[in-house]
Amino acid sequence: MQVFETKTAVREAVAPWRAAGERTVLVPTMGYLHAGHMALVERARAEGDRVIASIFVNPTQFGPTEDLATYPRDPQRDLTMLREAGVDGVFMPDVTEVYAPGAQTIVETTELSKILIGKLRPGHFRGVATVVTKLFNIVQPDTACFGEKDYQQLCVIRQMVRDLDMPVRIVGVPTVREPDGLAMSSRNVRLTPEDRAAAVVLSQSLFEAEEMAKTGITASRLRAWVAANIQANPRADLQSADIRDAETLATISGPLQRPAVILLAVRFGKVLLIDQRVVTP
Repeated sequence: MQVFETKTAVREAVAPWRAAGERTVLVPTMGYLHAGHMALVERARAEGDRVIASIFVNPTQFGPTEDLATYPRDPQRDLTMLREAGVDGVFMPDVTEVYAPGAQTIVETTELSKILIGKLRPGHFRGVATVVTKLFNIVQPDTACFGEKDYQQLCVIRQMVRDLDMPVRIVGVPTVREPDGLAMSSRNVRLTPEDRAAAVVLSQSLFEAEEMAKTGITASRLRAWVAANIQANPRADLQSADIRDAETLATISGPLQRPAVILLAVRFGKVLLIDQRVVTP
């Protein structure tokens, strides 16, 4: 497994693969890897001939009061996991390699970036779209894999790829969960034991809502039930609970008639957790 710290090194490695007709798959990460990331790598290996993972804690997607400084990092452990998973290369740049001094250009999905999580974290998806665009330009993959847990992020990236005619196929990979149902996240390690136990209310609410969606319930009633169920937990500080069209994230009303996605953002102490589930009426 090769480790690249510069854009030039990545491009020099990928060029002969492309010349030989091999398909390259990119797995973008911010490090502190877990089984959810490994599921992305496994899917990537099935989707192409060569796999490159990136490890970069992107500062532009963190707000001024958010947890950039305390975001968990363990690069050597990450590299060991990726090597054992059969990754061909890892791009590990520093911030100045990705963002040159004086850089002015941004990428933003003007509507999708301002709803739901984007409303809670202004500028977040602008940072995501910009760095993913840069990674696509640097690595020039044929395919890229992203987790469905970050459902709005996946929608933003798909919209960006369509709008800008990027020749990259986007693959969504199902959420990987802990044995008790909690969605795996690098932020879980920052939960107190009490908050970790309480956080299971997210997945429990989603699983029950999935069954309720089959009964002809309206979107507004289902959303109200999910919100109330989470708010009944005293450690859960509900930031957002919404039900949207699963494909477009458009608002929906009345009885559910097509696949919808329930999107949650809940704070436990200082840790903001997100989760989602696509439900079918």
